[in-house]
Amino acid sequence: MSKIPVWMDCDTGTDDAVAIMLASYLDELDLLGISTACGNTIQENAYWNTHRINRLIGTNYPVYRGAEKPLIVPLVTGAHIHGENGLGDVDLPLPEHPVVQKESAWDALYACAKAHPHALRLVATAPLTNIAIAFTKYPELPALLHSVNLMGGSAGVGNITPAAEYNMYVDPQAADIVFRSGAKIYMFGLDVTLQACLSMEDVDELEASGKPAGIFTKACLMHSWPVLSKFGETGFCMHDSCPVMYLAYPELFEGEEAGVVVETRGTITNGKTVTDIYSDKQFPFSNAMVMLKLDRERFISILKTAIMNV
Repeated sequence: MSKIPVWMDCDTGTDDAVAIMLASYLDELDLLGISTACGNTIQENAYWNTHRINRLIGTNYPVYRGAEKPLIVPLVTGAHIHGENGLGDVDLPLPEHPVVQKESAWDALYACAKAHPHALRLVATAPLTNIAIAFTKYPELPALLHSVNLMGGSAGVGNITPAAEYNMYVDPQAADIVFRSGAKIYMFGLDVTLQACLSMEDVDELEASGKPAGIFTKACLMHSWPVLSKFGETGFCMHDSCPVMYLAYPELFEGEEAGVVVETRGTITNGKTVTDIYSDKQFPFSNAMVMLKLDRERFISILKTAIMNV
């Protein structure tokens, strides 16, 4: 059976790093390239962090630089969760000879989609700046892709504000472009990703495995624990692994077709993904499959196996 061609667009912080590990581990997937965005951390950190993950797990995925700032609004990073360096302030070494790609993120993504027409799965785990630029520069790109699996949004409440999820909030204008693009979208928002949590016992198990990826995963995640525990969290949500896991194990997820629009003009609601899932009034269109439920036990089992064996 042929593998599924995949492109990842990441703002490589802690959970992006784990998502890359998962994509590398899953035999069903062929990860062809990774583009980096600003979000969890600045572009410079996200770019080199991705090279660091390459070295950690012994891979050589090509890495392409993307945008250094959102389309319009100022950048809001997630240093309080991901650390100043994006990896929980864990110091990972770079590859001895990292390959620096000359192409931009959007040009490289377009070339890959042309090489794999209607087959390439785009996994977006960052603010959607790079994807919006690519879709604007290459209007045919949304139709060239098989689908866009994105981590972001929520049919309910937010996390960076009461209304908005972080990735959507950081670049709402970019998110608006993507949701209006006509691409086939699978939205993995907080409704489902908050179910994808590693417990403290899980991360202890990863560390105890003695594997470099397991030791790193616990170390980088622990940076966020003072913030998470303050708000009553009991574990570490692996938001960005959800759209990756779906490609190999779609049966772990349940979702609903819905209309989704992104609020770009509000003040207290900026970045909110407005859906008609819980509304009597329905939009006259359906542009996304919004994931709502997850088989957490199987998800975490597969994810831990991946981290300890990547």
